[in-house]
Amino acid sequence: MNIKALAIRPPPSGNKQPAVTPELLASSLARYSRSNKGIDTILGSIDWDDPNRSVDAIFRFVDYGHASIAGMTGGIPIVVDGCTMFLAYKLFEIAQLCDGQESSTRYIRLTPSALPAPASLGIPESLADRWSELMRASFSRYDAVYAELDAKATADPTIIRIPAGASDKVAERLRKNYALDRARYFIPFATRTNAAYIMTARVWADTIKRLDSLPLPEAHTCAEGLRREVAKFAPRLMRHSYPDAASTAQAKHDLQLSVAHLRNSGLPVAPCTDRVMVSVERSQPPFYPYGAVLSSAFDGKENRYSTVGTSVKRLFVRAAWNNMAIAELRDLNRHRSGCRFSPLAPVGFYLPSEISRDDCGALFEKAQSFCTTLTADEETAAAYVYGLHLGTQVYFEHSTHLDKFIYEIELRTGMGAHFRYAEHLLAAHRELCKALPEIEPFIEVGTAEPE
Repeated sequence: MNIKALAIRPPPSGNKQPAVTPELLASSLARYSRSNKGIDTILGSIDWDDPNRSVDAIFRFVDYGHASIAGMTGGIPIVVDGCTMFLAYKLFEIAQLCDGQESSTRYIRLTPSALPAPASLGIPESLADRWSELMRASFSRYDAVYAELDAKATADPTIIRIPAGASDKVAERLRKNYALDRARYFIPFATRTNAAYIMTARVWADTIKRLDSLPLPEAHTCAEGLRREVAKFAPRLMRHSYPDAASTAQAKHDLQLSVAHLRNSGLPVAPCTDRVMVSVERSQPPFYPYGAVLSSAFDGKENRYSTVGTSVKRLFVRAAWNNMAIAELRDLNRHRSGCRFSPLAPVGFYLPSEISRDDCGALFEKAQSFCTTLTADEETAAAYVYGLHLGTQVYFEHSTHLDKFIYEIELRTGMGAHFRYAEHLLAAHRELCKALPEIEPFIEVGTAEPE
C-alpha cells in the first residue's frame, strides 16, 4: 500500500499572496476570529523565522474543545494506492465530509494481480488457500462474462444504444463499458484499488482514529500511513488521531451486528427483490409556520446545479434500499451530504438480466463456505468482508435534505449513469413523488443512456 500526501502550491497569479502552512493558516484564522485588527496585522505579527511559536500559542486550545480551529487547515490531499476496495469504501463511509475519487470498474479491466496477500488482510494461514481459490474462481467468472458480453455487443451494437454520429473510438468505449458494467459484480471486494481523498486536518484526525479502531491489519497499516503523511502538514493535530474508548466500542458494535447476521442467515446468494423506502420530514415549528410554496423553490432552475429555494432545502429525506449491491454502494456512498449507513450484512447477490446464474453455483458455494468458516471464530470474523463481491447485496440508507436528494436522483439517472444506479434512484424518485407530488414536474429524471 502506497500512501502519499500531495502539497499544493499557488499558481503564478498567486505567487505574491501570503503563504502559510496548514497549521499556520488555522492559527492565524483563529486569531482573526478573536481580533478586529484585520488579517494583515495578524500576519505581520508572525515571526517568520520561528512560525511554530505562533502556531503553538493557538493550537493548545484544540485540547480544550476548540476543534473548529483544526477545521481551518484547508484541504490536505492524500492518495492511497493499493488498498482494497473495502478499505476505500470504509474511508469514504467514515469521512462523510471529504471529497475524493476511486478507480473506476467501468474503465479499468481488472486481473487477479490486483489481489493482496491473504495474510495482509487478517485471513489465517489455515484458510489462505481457500480464499485464494475463491478469488481465482471469481476472476475466472469475471473474465468469462466480460468476454461473452463484449462479443455480444460487437455482434449487435444496437444493444448498447450508440448515439447517432458517434466516432469509432466512442463506440468502442461504450461497448467496453457495457461489458465491464455487467461483469463487475464478480469482482472481489478484496481487490486492490487506488483512492484519493481531500479533507481538513480535523476530519483527517477523526477518520484515522476510527479507521485505526477497526480490528483489521489493513486498516491499522493504512491508519499508520495516513497519520505519517498528515503529520507532515499538521503534526500537532495528529495527537487526536488515535483510537479511544468510544471509537473502539462503536467499531466493535458495528462488527458484532454484521457477524451476528451472517451467523444467523449465512451468505445469501439468491437475488434479493428490490424494495425502497423514502420518508420526508416536513413539519413546521409552531413559532414559524410559514413556508413558501414548494414549486416556487424551482423558479429559474435549468439543471441539477441550479440554486433551489429554502422551502426545499429545509425538508429532510431518508431513503433506504434493502438490496444495494456493493458495486453501486461504492459510488452512492460518496455523496457527501447527510449520513450514509450500511452494516455490510449480505442479503443476496445481484446479477444483471444478461448474465446467467447457472454457471455460478461453484463460486457461490466457495464464498458461502469461506465466510461461514471465517465468522465462526471471533479472532477472524472481521475479515469476512474480504470474501464478499461487488455483486453482494446489502442494506443501504442515506439521510439528507431534499435539495441534495433531488440532485442525487438527477445525477444517477442522467446521461451516462450506470444502469443499476438509475434503477435504484428511479424507484426512490417514485416514492418521493408519492410523498411530495407537487415537486414531480421539477425533477429532471434521465434515462441513463448511453452507458
